[in-house]
Amino acid sequence: MEVGVVKIADDSDFRRLKTLIDDNTNWKLDFFKGEDTKVWTQSLQGCDFKMVKIYTIFRNVTPETLFDVLHDPQYRTHWDIHMIESTEIGYLNPNNDVGYYSMTCPAPLKNRDFVLQRSWLDLGNEKLIVNHSIPHKNYPPKKGFVRAVSYLTGFVIRERPDGCFMGYVSHTDPRGKLQPWLVNKTTQIFAPKMVKQLRKAAEGYESWKSQQKHPDLKPWIYPEQTLRSPRVKIEDCRECLKASNSSHNKDTD
Repeated sequence: MEVGVVKIADDSDFRRLKTLIDDNTNWKLDFFKGEDTKVWTQSLQGCDFKMVKIYTIFRNVTPETLFDVLHDPQYRTHWDIHMIESTEIGYLNPNNDVGYYSMTCPAPLKNRDFVLQRSWLDLGNEKLIVNHSIPHKNYPPKKGFVRAVSYLTGFVIRERPDGCFMGYVSHTDPRGKLQPWLVNKTTQIFAPKMVKQLRKAAEGYESWKSQQKHPDLKPWIYPEQTLRSPRVKIEDCRECLKASNSSHNKDTD
């Protein structure tokens, strides 16, 4: 999958995600906490920002629950402490959607935002989610935010006798004027915190969902429910990504 290009994910895209998760060649182990959480990084030629990978085990959490937590936009407002806004732009098909996401950054930095195409595949005992940045004509870069870029961010969830395994990989450029060494260091620190936050969210999801007005609303599982959402036109996603010298791509005005 290529940044800026809308493409329905196919088997090769999901195979690449699984290879990134399963093959530790050229990865450096930067953090580990027993068996449950490990964080690797990999330097990429021609890029200042490292790719980061996480292995973790969620005990007493089913793959289905974790898959729901990663998808459910309403629940995300309860557990994602960094989120400012998450908007569903629409669906390309029942397994590919487009969305807008913005997040806080510590002062004096500007907050970051993304427009993302997300694709997923549910194989029962193994579930996969992958996204990358694309443009959309109704969500151009805006004042007060730096438009960050996800080259690839993905999750692999697998069933275990005691719960589930989650593999996470991300290659993201926050843009702006952040020093690469600071971004790389912060990412390594942030990764274990993200795992802790996500674990707590997963443990509380079933109880929360059962109390909602529509507890069975899960369009990522039930394709017929996507008919309620708008369809994304590919021609609306063909605008070129803004160049890095754009006024909306700097941490200072």
